[in-house]
Amino acid sequence: MVMTPPSRRMPQAARARARPGKRTIDIVLSVLALAVLAPLLLAVALLVKLEHRDAPVLFRQSRTGRDGRRFTILKFRTMVPDAERRKAQLIARSEVAWPDFRLHDDPRVTRLGRVLRRTSLDELPQMLNVLRGQMSLVGPRPTSFAPETYALWQAERLEFTPGLTGPWQVYGRTSMEFEQRCRAEIAFFREPSLRRELGLLVRTIGVVLRRTGAA
Repeated sequence: MVMTPPSRRMPQAARARARPGKRTIDIVLSVLALAVLAPLLLAVALLVKLEHRDAPVLFRQSRTGRDGRRFTILKFRTMVPDAERRKAQLIARSEVAWPDFRLHDDPRVTRLGRVLRRTSLDELPQMLNVLRGQMSLVGPRPTSFAPETYALWQAERLEFTPGLTGPWQVYGRTSMEFEQRCRAEIAFFREPSLRRELGLLVRTIGVVLRRTGAA
């Protein structure tokens, strides 16, 4: 694979200028969303707890963020409590190439979990990751695999803060292989534009409502 020529990358100074306004929008919209959605979040949390009383409501997983730093992402739990242990038995059935993993009819997903995934409600706790500055509302989706797994040219996506949504969710979702995701995300975020990112955020709502590409 050919590494992206450095001359085509946006200067770091330009990226620095692009961040403050975006961070303000992230905080304001996340706080508003959490306030408005609080009753829904509490209802979902209660249902998840009732499904497996001895299991945690939130799923925590280490993900790779900006500059390759690892952080803990938050989601509503959608799988059985021993899902991570059972994953090793399913790797050979993955529908995408390693190190990515995807299984359309994953037996570890609970009945409620399937509903949460189809509606993307399981992703809402990541608003807390946004408030902590670990994520942005719009950015490349953070991967569970380590930064050293990336090919050299793919590492450019780690120059951007990972997002709750991004080009993959709107234009590809489950239909994209990881290499395609990288190319789409790098091309989109290389030139910062709050207008384009807000447009992508609005399009995400439509994708979720239509359940386009939902698992």
